Amino acid sequence: MTKDQKNEVIELLKGKFSQYTNFYVTDTESLSVAQVVKLRRACFDKKVEMKVAKNTLIKKAMESLDGQKYAGVYDSLHKVTALMFSENPKDPALIISSFRKATNGERPELKAAFINGDVYTGDSSLKALTQIKTKHELIGEVIGLLQSPAKRVIAALLQHAEKKAEAAPAE
Repeated sequence: MTKDQKNEVIELLKGKFSQYTNFYVTDTESLSVAQVVKLRRACFDKKVEMKVAKNTLIKKAMESLDGQKYAGVYDSLHKVTALMFSENPKDPALIISSFRKATNGERPELKAAFINGDVYTGDSSLKALTQIKTKHELIGEVIGLLQSPAKRVIAALLQHAEKKAEAAPAE
């Protein structure tokens, strides 16, 4: 790889790290070509971008943006690394979990996840990451909680009005 090619990869990665607040660092080393194609297709279907790059180039891209911000991810940059970029913090975890289930395997292995500035390291974090609530799910829950008291007040007022109407003497 020439210096220009390396710089192109670094610039591409910098763009992805700037564009997405969520990304996963995975180990795809023992996957066959057919399995990698299947994993890429699953990512494409969920609008998750998967990029494979050399660890040194990934680290250089992170350091040139904000070395401190990504410091927790550096230790996970070893072996074969595939990055999964997503707007939704939960989608890559779901893809990895369902891919493992379908292949009865332990790969791809989660090395780290960077979710809205927080770093989750190790494959043991995968289950927790599949249960993260998305922004839209949280908004839905808040709206549901806000509507609940209002619905009870309206129901009570309607019930009170019905009782009042029943109790009123007929003319």
